[in-house]
Parts: sequence; structure tokens; C-alpha cells
Amino acid sequence: MRIPTTSCLCPFLVCLCFIQRCCGAGHHVPAKVSSKVPSRNQTKLANGETEVHHRPKRGWIWNQFFVLEEHLGPDAQYVGKLHSNSDKGDGSVRYILSGEGAGTIFIIDEVTGDIHATKSLDRERKTHYVLHAQALDRNTEEALEPKSEFIIKVQDINDNAPKFPDGPFVATVPEMSELGTSVLQVTASDADDPTYGNSARIVYSILQGQPYFSVDPKTGIIRTALADMDREAREHYTVVIQAKDMAGQVGGLSGSTTINITLTDVNDNPPKFPQKNYQLYVPESAQVGKAVGKIKANDEDLGTNADIKYSIINSEGANVFSISTDRDTREGILSLKKPLNYERKKTYTLHIEGTNTHVDPRFSYLGSFKDSATLKITVGDVDEPPVFSMDYYIMDVYENSPAGTEVGAVTARDPDNRNSPVRYFLDSKEEGIRYFRINEDNGVIRTTQPLDREETPWHNITVMASEVDSPSLLSQVPVTVQVLDVNDNPPEIATDEEVIVCDSSRPGQVIQTVTAVDKDDFANGQRFSFALPNELPVNPNFTLKDNEDSTASIIGRRRRFNHLTQELYELAIVVWDGGEPSLSGTSTLTLRVCPCQRHGKIRTCQGEAFLSSAGLSTGALIAILLCIVILLAIVVLFVTLRRSKKEPLIISEEDVRENVVTYDDEGGGEEDTEAFDIIALRNPAAAEELKFRRDIRPDSRHHCGHRRAHRSSPPLEVDEVDVHEFIRQRLVEADMDTSVPPYDSLQTYAFEGQGSPTGSISPLDSLAAQSEQDYNYLDDWGPEFQKLAELYAEADSDVVVVTTQDAIPSCSTPKSV
Repeated sequence: MRIPTTSCLCPFLVCLCFIQRCCGAGHHVPAKVSSKVPSRNQTKLANGETEVHHRPKRGWIWNQFFVLEEHLGPDAQYVGKLHSNSDKGDGSVRYILSGEGAGTIFIIDEVTGDIHATKSLDRERKTHYVLHAQALDRNTEEALEPKSEFIIKVQDINDNAPKFPDGPFVATVPEMSELGTSVLQVTASDADDPTYGNSARIVYSILQGQPYFSVDPKTGIIRTALADMDREAREHYTVVIQAKDMAGQVGGLSGSTTINITLTDVNDNPPKFPQKNYQLYVPESAQVGKAVGKIKANDEDLGTNADIKYSIINSEGANVFSISTDRDTREGILSLKKPLNYERKKTYTLHIEGTNTHVDPRFSYLGSFKDSATLKITVGDVDEPPVFSMDYYIMDVYENSPAGTEVGAVTARDPDNRNSPVRYFLDSKEEGIRYFRINEDNGVIRTTQPLDREETPWHNITVMASEVDSPSLLSQVPVTVQVLDVNDNPPEIATDEEVIVCDSSRPGQVIQTVTAVDKDDFANGQRFSFALPNELPVNPNFTLKDNEDSTASIIGRRRRFNHLTQELYELAIVVWDGGEPSLSGTSTLTLRVCPCQRHGKIRTCQGEAFLSSAGLSTGALIAILLCIVILLAIVVLFVTLRRSKKEPLIISEEDVRENVVTYDDEGGGEEDTEAFDIIALRNPAAAEELKFRRDIRPDSRHHCGHRRAHRSSPPLEVDEVDVHEFIRQRLVEADMDTSVPPYDSLQTYAFEGQGSPTGSISPLDSLAAQSEQDYNYLDDWGPEFQKLAELYAEADSDVVVVTTQDAIPSCSTPKSV
């Protein structure tokens, strides 16, 4: 086997070439090689030649072939040689190669069996190739050997440098960390074969970042190399780590990456004021609650580690000023708690302390995390508006006092040292300026007109003051004026409603208890007295009793009241109040007589109760009655129109017996008496003379003999008349009546009769004499007899005598013959 010298491209390859030459074709020989030593199938002859004993079956013994990757020579790289025992060297055997890369990457000499690689191979892409070899008889194309499989492995060389696939890296570590604190672990990868040589054996080293950090050569863990690194001194570090293969030996390949390391903050620095003494000017006109200044302590830490709480630690400053922390700027905001007064105090000294709010106990050995400073505040003098002696004023004045009455006075002064004069005036925007005025020099408030407590008991006004030298500086104060009461309003009865009087009330019975009201105000309570007017005669119906508790009772004096005789009564009542001087007023009450329920429990008229329960007013009732009347009128009109649709038969002046009268009105049988008037057939002349119309009902006295009862009709003595005689007389009257139809008709009469043991209960036959009997017992029979009792109890009622016939005939429908 021949190895070209061009394959030794590096020291490593030189070694491989040397080994290959020393070992001969031990690694690259074909599987079956003829040997110089006689085998079992050979016999050594005397002349030194050997006789071969041929066997019918031959076998192939295959080993692996190796080829170096990354071959860069101009010629194809020799891989190995295939040889069969059947090959006599005369070219009769043809070698065939198939499989991965056959014909493209690997070619074979069909005569010699030499295999060459035509392309440079990369082990990282493909580590081995599987091929098949076969020996054929060139003449017959028969297989001299069965097809055999062998492998060509690509032998690795160190052609890939280590890489950091995730780089560059960013890492953090707290400041003031201990020595050897782990920061980050980096890992490099090598594409070379880790199982062959040292091509993939990596060693880590630090190229940049010393002496602050170190790296473990085997694991790649980066650690701090210095203790107590201060973020405030240096915050960011750049570390470069190298990874080298071949175990770090000379000739190895290397790769590097960058790690950006940042020190995170811890609270290892206390706050510091830039200076120990500060000065601040604050005008005395500064408003309470508003910021008047700022102060700041510096802290080199970050975030919550730099949070500062400010406080005033001396009482002189804490009573007047307050301080708070601005979360964004971490400044101390100074504000006023009380107003400043230059004339009282001109300077203030404040001791301000700034303290960290988040203290790390690990660094307590560094000292207290707070600092203090002194702030001197100078109060500036400002021209101030006048100041009133009180924050508000309350005054009073009696009502009805004449205009110009003094109510009170307000006082204001100039708080400045020059003590400028002050002028007073009222706020013109308020309504109180109509009732009051103020003296602009001394502040005395007076009325402009008499006041009425009952109209407005309190008045609110605003008094304003300004300096004569500086009119633009104004101050104001509220003034409340109370109007005191005097007895200037007479009392009156509290109710204006009607008083209900039951018709069944008895003498001495309390009808109503009344009270009085007074617009005036009495400090010890209102006291009223009641009486009837002395100038009026004694009231025969009612009297009044003073209950001496500011109430009075109306008492009836009559035995009974009748609302039909007189429904309304009026009662005048005089009321006195208890003021000084005492005033009186007369009120007239209206008393309505109404029928009440038994025992007089309910004092409401039945009619009014019905209306109130139904929720209907008088106007609503009138509207309802009008609607009912209109509906009735419509019904009557409709019935009239329906009846007028039937036209009467036209009676001709000609003799109806000479004519045939034809009509298509369907008769109603024997019950139909309106279809055709037969009198026209019997006597047309009489019909023409009578001008009788069928669409108008005949007079009642001609039709059925019915008579209505009238006040002037004389009574008929029905008790002395026989019923048979009565019917006979009525029959004669019906037969003699020429206006009735000639056919039979049925007339029915009703007769009450006589001889009842209980007698007649009809009041129509009774005498119209006034009865002295008491009919109150009818109330026990129920509400339906109450009206009957009222009728009999009416002493002055008119006597109405109604007479009627003993027999009242009722008409029936006449039947046609």
C-alpha cells in the first residue's frame, strides 16, 4: 500500500505518516493478501517454489479503512487496495465499488483494486462511509467473490477551535462581596472528536479582568478575586475568558468570549448633607400648608438603599414648620404649620436630620446611617391687610326697631409697625346691605329699616376692612345678626277646616277641641286663652270651654241638629296670647251638621266620606254626571232612529177595495200587530179622517185605560168596590173606545184587595200630621232604615198626599184576529 507524502501536512500528520510507513500496509491493506509463508494449502517444492492446492471456495477478510480529513493535496488521497486470490495479475478480474460516496468521493481502479478519495472530507459533517466491494470475471461478468461490506472512517484532526455559543454574557454581583463569590459559569464547545486525542479537551483562562476576577480552568466558573469591591468606586467590569483545546498545549486552537459584570448596590453609605449650616428667607405672608423651602442630603447608594426620611428634631422648629420627603428627588420639602408674624418672631432655627429608611445590618459596623444639618430661617416683613379682633361676630336687635338703631360694632387694626388707619364697609354682593349700614371710621353697624322677625329671623352680612394707605389689601369677617322677637302678632285658631257636628249629638257633648297658633316666639312656651265674643248675643247652639292648657272645647247646647233644616253654623272665638302686652284675635269657625254613625264615633259626613274614599272632587263628579247624561241622550237617539226606519203604509185617497195593495213585509204571525192596520180595509174614509199614524204610540187613556196618580186626583174608595164590578166597568170602557183596533186584545188589571190583618204599610194613605214619636229605634234595623227615620222625624216637612186608583191596569200586547 502506498501513502503519498503530500498527506503529511502538519506535525500531527507527519507522525501519522511515519507510523504508516513503519507499519507498512497494516492499516490500509486489502482484506486478503498473498503471504510469503506457506499456508496449509501450499506445499514447498525442492526448487524453492510452492505448490498451491486450490479449493473451490475462497473467503474475504475485511478490516476498516481510514482516511484523514481536510486533505489539501493536488492528487487524490490513497485509501487502500482491494485484491482477490483469483486475480492472477493478467487483468481478467474487474473490481467494482458501490455504496456511500462510490464514484463521487471514492473511486477504485478496476484492474488493480486501488481506492482513492477524490475530495477533501470533513469528519464533523460525516464520520464514516459504508461501501460494498465485488470482484467479477471481466470476460463472463460472473462474480468471482461474493459482495462484501466495509467501512471507511474519516480520521479526525484538530481543525475546529472552541466556541462560546451563548456569548457575550452579562452578569451581576453585589458590591462588598467576599473573596471567591461565584459570578457566572461559561462553557465552550469543540466540534472535534472528543474520543480521539486531545483535539476536544478544553482549558479556560482569563485574558482580561484581573485582578478583580478569576476563572476555574476546568469548569469555567468565574469568581471574585478581590474582597469588598465598592460599586461607588467602580461599577462596571469587562472580563475576557479564553477556551483552548489540546489541553492548552502549544499548537492548540482557542476561542474567547466577553462577560460584562456589574456590581449591584447595597446600603453601605449613609446620607450626607453637603454642608452643615443653611439659611432660608420666608416672608410672613407665606400660606400655611404651602412649601417654603427645600433641603437635600446626598446618598451614594441607589434605589431603596438611598431613601431618606427627614425630620425636625428641635421643638422650636417642629412647632411652626414641618418637613416631608419628595419620593422622586429625595429632597426634604419644608412647609408651614402655623402662620408667621414678623412683628412677633423674626428668626427660627431648625435642626434637620436625614436617616436611611432601609438599613442593612451587615454594614452596621460602618456607623449610623444618618446625618444632620442646621437651618436658620429669617422671617420677612410684608405689608399685611387689617386683622379683626374676632374671627366672627354675633349681634342682635329687636324687631320693629326704627331705622338707625345700633346693632353692634366690629374692630380691626393694621398688624404692621406703621399702624395705618382702617376703613370699614359692607360687601355689596350680599342681600344684607338692604337692612344694615356701617360707619367706615369706627365700624358701628346700624339698621336701615325696621326688621320683621317673622319674615327673616337671622341676617348674615360680611364686613370688609382695608388700610387707608393700601386700599388693595382687604380682609373680611362674617357677622350674624339675630332679630329678637316682640309680641306684635295676634294669635289665631290653628285650623281652617270645617268642624263636623253629628246630628245625633246631645247637649253638653264635646264637638271639637281647638288650639291656637301665634307667629311670635315665646321663650317659656306659648299660653293662650279662649272665649266667645262678649259683644255677640248668647249662642243658642254652641258654647266654648277654656281648658286652661292652651286648648278650648266646643260644646253643643241643642238636643239634636238636623242638616236638612240647617246644615252650616258659624262660631266666632276670641283668642288671647300670654305676651306683653297681650294681643287677641278673633277667628270664625264653620260647623257642618252631618249624619254620623251610631255613638258619634266618626265625625265625617257620609257624603264627604264617600267622596274622600273615592278620591273624587266636586268637579270630577260633575264631569261624570255630564258623561252619563250624554250617554243616555245617545241611547235615546239611537232607539228613536231604529223605530223610525219602519215607514207607515201610504193610504191612498182612492178606494183601496178597487186596488190590490202589494207589500213584501214579512208578517210576524198572530203576535204581529204592527205589520198592517186592518182599519184601513174596513173604513178607508175613517182612516183618512183620523190620520192615525202607526209610528206614534196612542194616548195611554185610549190604548189601555191606564191612569197615572196625580196630587189633585180624588182618591178612589177601593174598599167599597166589588172586584167583579170593577172589571165589568173596565170592559165596557174598552168596548166603547173607538181608537182601539177592532180585533181582540188582552187587558190585565191588578187589584190589591182588602182584609189584611196587618193593615197597609204604605205611607201614602196616612195623615200628614206631625208625629211626636221618637224614631231612633229604626237605627237598630240597619242603615237602609236610617233615611226612613229621617223622613218621619222631620217636624217641618211638607205633607204630600198621593192618591191612586185601586186597580192599576197594565197593558198587554193585543193579538191580531
